[in-house]
Amino acid sequence: MSTELHTTPDPVQVRGKVERGGRRRLSYPVVLLIIAAGLLLLSLARVVTDTPSLTDARQWGSALGLAVPIGLAGLGGLWSERSGVINIGLEGMMMLGMFGAGWIGWQYGPWPAVLAGVIGGVLGALVHAVATVTFGVDHIVSGVAVNILALGVVQFLAHLWFGEGTEAGEQGGNDKQSPRMDPLGEMNIPGVSGWLADLKDQNLFLVSDTAGVLGALVSRVSWLTVIAVVLFIATYVVLWKTSFGLRLRSCGENPVATESLGVNVYLYKYIAVMVSGALAGLGGAYLAVFIRMYQDGQTGGRGFLGLATMIFGNWRPGGVAVGAGLFGFMDALQIRGGGDTVHAILLLFAVLLAAVAVWQTVRARRVTVASGVNAALAAVLLFWWSVTDTMPGELVTASPYITTLVVLTLFSQRLRVPRAIGKPYRRGQST
Repeated sequence: MSTELHTTPDPVQVRGKVERGGRRRLSYPVVLLIIAAGLLLLSLARVVTDTPSLTDARQWGSALGLAVPIGLAGLGGLWSERSGVINIGLEGMMMLGMFGAGWIGWQYGPWPAVLAGVIGGVLGALVHAVATVTFGVDHIVSGVAVNILALGVVQFLAHLWFGEGTEAGEQGGNDKQSPRMDPLGEMNIPGVSGWLADLKDQNLFLVSDTAGVLGALVSRVSWLTVIAVVLFIATYVVLWKTSFGLRLRSCGENPVATESLGVNVYLYKYIAVMVSGALAGLGGAYLAVFIRMYQDGQTGGRGFLGLATMIFGNWRPGGVAVGAGLFGFMDALQIRGGGDTVHAILLLFAVLLAAVAVWQTVRARRVTVASGVNAALAAVLLFWWSVTDTMPGELVTASPYITTLVVLTLFSQRLRVPRAIGKPYRRGQST
């Protein structure tokens, strides 16, 4: 018997290493306090900049809708990478999901389209799993190949099935899009949405702003958004509260030790990657159902933004949700708000960076490099906001991607990557 087997940690040790991660867990009172502070900061920014759209229900409704596909892609990446398999093929899996939803949706309706989107994502994930898990192909190479393959497949099939001379073409389809499908429907909470709208119109500091944000959660909410929220909760429960989740995360921490405890590592990696593809495919289906068709290029890099939310969220569902909300909010700003609203966000970011710099200084009891950089960035943003009145259109369009780079830069020092992520593993290494 090998020496490595004698030094293998027991399940309790594996559990401790996997669950502790690299951060202290936030308590519910602290989370509520952070939410209250965020609402207060939004209210102050709205008053100082005189930008009502910052807390408008329509703005936040758009942000919620735009955050869902990004969040689903990030959640898919979390499943895969927690098992040790890097998945940068999420964009391609979203493409396959969107195409499948568009193809089925115009013929059979939106709910079959959702199912077809999930299946499309799973098929893309199966290619990635076979390549990486079974044949040991480099995970990055396989992910890039999935993205390229998916792009070629959907464009070829769109020309074949939606082009001129086809039944879909007669219904309004073409090489770039499918015919339109029926709408899915939305969730409304009677009475509550109207009451919050009236409260918003009273223009009360903080109260009306909170009503505007909450109004987006109870009015005209897509049923797929509700399903996405349930999936985030289910992911946390399955991966962090069950023995199945412990084994799956152990595969991403130390697969050799996990195999020595009788766990079929290959099986768990396959399951994780397939779930990852299903979630990414659901994100693509959401886009198709949202615009009621498949449209070439509609994913728009959201699979890569999903990867960014996963990294920002430190490979945890709550962090992914927060990151997706942030990027969805910025995306909605550049669509609905325009230059004036994005300009107001400069003040908001300046205050946030200043607060982070103060917190880092107090925690370290001295001025650190990180706190100094954050303070300098806060000063630059504040100066920029004070000497300008709006934002150029080019920067408004790029604001979601600039936010992605800034956020990843600021939070990169607090990341705790699964230890065995991307590393080659072959069955029987423990013997």
